[in-house]
Amino acid sequence: MPLKPNMDAAGQKARPRLFTYSLSFFFDRDLRAKLAAFGWYPRFGLPLRGHDVVGVWGRGGATKRGQFIARIFGKTLVTFEDAFLRSVKTGREGEQAVGLIWDARGIYFETKKTSDLSDLIDKSANLSAGDLDQASLQLDSFRTANVSKYNATGALPADLPARFILVIDQTANDASIAGGAANGQTFQLMLAAAKSENPDLPIVIKTHPETQAGTRAGYFSAVDCDAQTQLLSQAVSPWDLFGRADKIYCVTSQMGYEAVLAGHKPVVFGAPFYAGFGLTEDRCAAQLPRGSRSKEQLFWATHLQYCQWYDTVQDQPTDLAGASRLLQAKRRHFEMTRKPSHCVGIRLWKRGFLSKYLSAYGTAPQFHPDGKTALKAAQKSNGQVIAWAGGVDDALITACARAQVPLIRIEDGFLRSVGLGANLVVPASLAFDDVGIYYDPKKPSGLEDCITASASLDEAALMRAANLRQRMVSLGLSKYNLVSQTTLLADTDKEIILVPGQVEDDASIKRGTCVVGSNFELLKVTRHDYPDAYIIYKPHPDVEAGLRVGQIKARGLADLVVENADIADLLAQVDRVATMTSLTGFEALLRGKAVTCYGMPFYAGWGLTTDRGGTSARRKARPNLDALTHACLIDYPLYWDPMTGAPCGVETLLDRFEQGSFSGRQTPRLRILAKLQGIFSSFAHLWR
Repeated sequence: MPLKPNMDAAGQKARPRLFTYSLSFFFDRDLRAKLAAFGWYPRFGLPLRGHDVVGVWGRGGATKRGQFIARIFGKTLVTFEDAFLRSVKTGREGEQAVGLIWDARGIYFETKKTSDLSDLIDKSANLSAGDLDQASLQLDSFRTANVSKYNATGALPADLPARFILVIDQTANDASIAGGAANGQTFQLMLAAAKSENPDLPIVIKTHPETQAGTRAGYFSAVDCDAQTQLLSQAVSPWDLFGRADKIYCVTSQMGYEAVLAGHKPVVFGAPFYAGFGLTEDRCAAQLPRGSRSKEQLFWATHLQYCQWYDTVQDQPTDLAGASRLLQAKRRHFEMTRKPSHCVGIRLWKRGFLSKYLSAYGTAPQFHPDGKTALKAAQKSNGQVIAWAGGVDDALITACARAQVPLIRIEDGFLRSVGLGANLVVPASLAFDDVGIYYDPKKPSGLEDCITASASLDEAALMRAANLRQRMVSLGLSKYNLVSQTTLLADTDKEIILVPGQVEDDASIKRGTCVVGSNFELLKVTRHDYPDAYIIYKPHPDVEAGLRVGQIKARGLADLVVENADIADLLAQVDRVATMTSLTGFEALLRGKAVTCYGMPFYAGWGLTTDRGGTSARRKARPNLDALTHACLIDYPLYWDPMTGAPCGVETLLDRFEQGSFSGRQTPRLRILAKLQGIFSSFAHLWR
C-alpha cells in the first residue's frame, strides 16, 4: 500500500516513523546521512502507531526479522536498496552511494511479486508527449555521461577483439538471481547457448565489479575459458563494451538493462524487471509478455521516478543529472589518481592540499627532490610523474617518454578560488594534463584535445554548458573572485576596450606571445589598432598586490586606469577585451564580448576571437561558445568542494559561491606565510 505521510509538529507532511532491526541502519554513518536527507530517521522498538512502517535493506540476513515484525503488527514493509547508479568503487570498498530506493510494495528484483517499480512501469504506458520528450532528452544525456552502477573503470584492454559476443556474469547467490527465477545452472545454460549460437565469434565474459574487487565470487572463472571464450576481469565501462558487442547475453544483471538503454536487444535467461516488454529476447520460461514499452518509458520509470538521487558532497537530494555529474567528476578523479603519483617541483605550501587531492582514491603521493628520482620511483611502482607545469623541462619530458612513464603537468583551473594563488589561497580546481599544458600553443595539450572534441558534443552537453556559462555570468564569477570595489565607467559613445595587465614573467607570456610581450607594448598596439576607442587598463591583481612583475605607467595610452576593480563588473560594461594571453579574454567570451588576442591563448584560433598574435595549424575545429565552455570548464579541470575537499563537479563550486560558503581557505600557517610574503614580496620566489 502507498505510504501515508504523518504530520510533524509544524503541521507539515513528514515520513512515517521507521522501525528497523538491522544494525547497518544505525551504525553506517553514510547510510544514516542519506536516509536523513530524504526524511527517514530509523529507530529501534515496536511499531505501535497507526502509520509506523518497518524498514529492511534488500533481502539480506536481517530482512527476516523485519518481515516478521511487519507481519505480526500488520505494518507496511519498506525495502531500501541502492539506486541504479551507485558510486565509483563498490560499497564493500567503503564508498558512499549517490542514490537510494525505497519500495513500500516489494522490491524491483523480485519480479514475480508486485512493487512500486512495477506500478510505475504500468503508468509509463500513458505518459504525456512532454514527459516522453523529457525522458528521451535525459536518456540521451545519461548515455553521454557513460556512467553505470559502479564506475572505477579504465580503457578497454588492447587484446579485446574488435567484435565479440558479450556474456554478463553476476555475483554468486545475489538476491536478484533467485528473485528473477534463475539460479547457478542458468548461467551455464546461458554460456552454452552463447557458444552454440555464435560459433564464429569470440565470447567475452564480463565479470562483476565486486568480483574484480575481490569481495564476492561470480559464477564464471578461468575454468570456463577455452579457445573461443575469454574472461574480462578488468574494470571497463559497460557502455564501451556495448559499442563492440554484436550480441549480449545476461540473466538478471542491471548491465543487461543498460544494454537495452544503449539500443541492444539482449538475450535474457532470467526474469528481470526489464524483460517481457519487447525490448529483450526472453529465454526464461517464467517470463511472460507484459505488454509493449519503449526504452524511454522504462527509463522514466526506473531512473526518473523510482530512484531517488543524492549529492554525497553537499549532503542533499539531487536529480539524475546531478548524480550523473557527480559520478563523472569522481570517476575522472579516480582515473587521474589510480596510479601511484610521484611528484617533483611542487613548492612546499602546495604539498598539503595536493597530497589530499591525490589521496582521495589512490595512495598518498610521494614528493621527490628531482625528476630523476621521481621517474625511478614511478618506474618501480608502475606509477606516474606529476609536476607543476612551469617546472617541466625537455629533459624530464624526454626521460619519461623513453621510460614509457606518464608525465602529468599541473596548473590552476580557470575557476580557482576566492583569493589569489600568490597569496597562498588553496585552489578548488586544478588542470591535470598528460599531453602538454594549455598555455603553451607551440605544443599539443589536453585542453586542445578537449576543445577539438567539443565541436561534436550533443544537445544535452551543450545545454549543460550554456546553463553553466549563464550562471557564472549572473553570479559574477571569475578565476580569483576577489572582493573589489565597483567601478562605473564613463558614459561614452566610443567603443570601450578593456586591456587587462598580466604578470610579465608568467609562463603564458613567455610561451604564448611572439611580437607583443609586455603590458606597455599591449597598450601601445591596442591604441594603434583602435585609435578612436575608450581604453581602460586594469593591472593584474598579483601586480597590484606587489607580488609579481608587470607594473607600468599607463597614463597617456589608456583613457582610464582602474585598480582593485571587480573584473566581472568591468566586463559587464565594456565592448571588447584586448589581451596577450590573459584569462580575462576567456571570461569576456563567456559574457558575449568581442576579444582581440595579440598572443595565442588557449581560447584563440578557434574562430571565436580576433587573432593578431599568430595561428595554430592544430586548431581546425570550430566549436561554438557553449562547446568551448564545456571543454574549458567541464572536461579539462578537476574540482574539489571548498567545504569538504571532496571531488565534485563545477556546479558544486557555483552552489557554494551562491551560498556564500566558497571562501579563500588557508591554514593558520599559510595565513602567516601569506602576510610575510606581502611584506617581503621581493623574496616570494623562495616559498611560492
